[in-house]
Amino acid sequence: MKKILYIFLILALSVSAQAQIDRSIQPKAGPAPKVNLGKPQTFNLPNGLTVMVVENHKLPRVTFSLSLNNPMSVEGDIKGVESLTSSMMGNGTSKMSKDEFNNKIDFYGASVSFGIGGVSGSTLSRYFPEVLSLAAQGALDPKFTQDELDSERTKLIESLKVEEKSAQSIASKVRRTLLYGAKHPKGEYLSEASINKVTLANVQNCYKKRFVPQDAYLVIVGDVKFADVKKLITSNFSSWAKAAAPKDAFTEPVNLTKTEINFIDVPNAVQSEISLNNTISLKMTDPDFFATTLANQILGGGGDSRLFLNLREVHGWTYGAYSGISSDNRYVTDFSASVSVRNAVTDSAIVQMLAEIDTIRTFLPTQAELDLAKAKYIGNFVMNAEKPQTIAAFALREKTQNLPSDYYENYIKNINAVTLEQVQAAARKHFLKDASRIVVVGKASEVLPNLEKMNIPIKYFDRFGNPTSKPEAKTVDADVTVDAIYKKYIAAVGGEAAVKAVKSVFQTSKTTAQGMEITFVQKQTNDGKLLQEVNAMGMTVSKTMFNGTTGYMMVQGHKQDLPQEMIDEIKVSGLFPELLPISADTKVAGIENINGSDAYKIEKGKKSSYYDIASGLKVAEEATANVQGQSMTQRTYISNYKDVNGVKLPFTTTTSAMGMEMEINVVNALINEGVTDADFK
Repeated sequence: MKKILYIFLILALSVSAQAQIDRSIQPKAGPAPKVNLGKPQTFNLPNGLTVMVVENHKLPRVTFSLSLNNPMSVEGDIKGVESLTSSMMGNGTSKMSKDEFNNKIDFYGASVSFGIGGVSGSTLSRYFPEVLSLAAQGALDPKFTQDELDSERTKLIESLKVEEKSAQSIASKVRRTLLYGAKHPKGEYLSEASINKVTLANVQNCYKKRFVPQDAYLVIVGDVKFADVKKLITSNFSSWAKAAAPKDAFTEPVNLTKTEINFIDVPNAVQSEISLNNTISLKMTDPDFFATTLANQILGGGGDSRLFLNLREVHGWTYGAYSGISSDNRYVTDFSASVSVRNAVTDSAIVQMLAEIDTIRTFLPTQAELDLAKAKYIGNFVMNAEKPQTIAAFALREKTQNLPSDYYENYIKNINAVTLEQVQAAARKHFLKDASRIVVVGKASEVLPNLEKMNIPIKYFDRFGNPTSKPEAKTVDADVTVDAIYKKYIAAVGGEAAVKAVKSVFQTSKTTAQGMEITFVQKQTNDGKLLQEVNAMGMTVSKTMFNGTTGYMMVQGHKQDLPQEMIDEIKVSGLFPELLPISADTKVAGIENINGSDAYKIEKGKKSSYYDIASGLKVAEEATANVQGQSMTQRTYISNYKDVNGVKLPFTTTTSAMGMEMEINVVNALINEGVTDADFK
């Protein structure tokens, strides 16, 4: 009975309370959350090393990070020496071989990484003394050998060659070169020539001069006791000789006085990489730091920012558009707004980006926008603030950025204090619409005509940021036809008689992605049958089969009929589509540079093929499709032709997948062997 009475009482009070609530009035925000920020325990070694310890005994683990807060350096004509030095560290010591050193790290189940900028690692707390000792040995007594240098040089050059094919990688590098200058540490351009100039003596000298304890900070977080850590650090790092890193002289960059477009022609680019840039001098201690941070969040800080909503949601030109700022209490940094769009809308995207920057400079943002930006920063701050790693990171930043000791205690208050007017003032100061360096990396033949109509001065640069002349479009002679190009290709791969004699092709190819070997098996006939299998880790990942009339596609055990669009595509592909009748929508669309050589471009609907003018061989294919509402163009490079029974087949194809360049190599190829009707059932 009492229970029922209590229920009625609660309901009555609830109804009474609801009657007094005016739901047309938005509730007032509660007080700002209070965050209890801990402080690490700190001590210093005589050599200048500062050690910060955050005890946390919840889990039996320890992480450690040695950061060298060195001034930026100019590498000059041996650009790449710091990268090579970093990659060679951790490969043993003068007293311990590479294998012995790595085996000991593995024995403790630890992970340790080394570089010219510091050392980091993690381990179980019970093994922390041993792992820290190994990390100290690897850091303070690294072994540099000519064999290791040659090996790491080869790896670095190979990765550089992959990047040179990517418009996105080119844009990232050349943007910094144009913004900061080729002789500035942030603007130096890595090249194969500079990598090849690095000697073993250069590596040894780089380590000796730059791996020093002055302004170095060792942060230790986890299941440790301060007194024990102090003994361990003193024992392992006191031998590190006291020294300060050299300070290189370089000129800080200055902004343009008038907006201009810096165009870099990448003929193989399937989309344009655009960035609007200007340098800024912004310190974390500046009065407008928080206002600038919030202004950037509103402009391009995420999926609800103005750039993202405009370019993706309204126009559907891109997967995402963003802006970013960086701050440094020692050097000039920069603001950048960037986007990747298809070539046809490059000029339109620039217009919209400039308009958004102009709007945030000219008009106050809405209170809702500012409130949302504040909520995001405060929410992230509160969520992470009491984590031991965050406490250590804050303490490190206070040291390296010369922040006041109560900087993070006042963080939420300073964010909340920012006004609409301060956001606008910060945007006016740091987002320079009328003095912006607009860097565009793309295909000149498709992008330049519309850019030239924008009445913005255009300057031209090569992939290394060097001034160059305007790329001139090459014209196709009137006597060059699709039929002539196809006939030259057929002759180049073996001749019409040999090609027509090909009834089937059976190929096995391999590639490696994210450390995993992937095998491709393809069987194809000249009457339109096709079988494709993709295998990884001993399993069939996907299988596609077409018997000339019907077919299916199976992905991870899920089977479905081939869509009609794919069937139509298979039917017109064939072993050698150049032998098929030429359709009315097939045309010669121009000449483009493919990996350093001119090639004829033949368009057929949404697909294009490229044939080297000199050799006649097909060197690339391109297809455009709609993916998740966005138009995406995929290009595949074809190379390394080898003779198989009198017919040349390409043994290497290179394409982009998941943001990576994937090279697929044929390991076995058979013509008119290994294919039967049973394969297509």
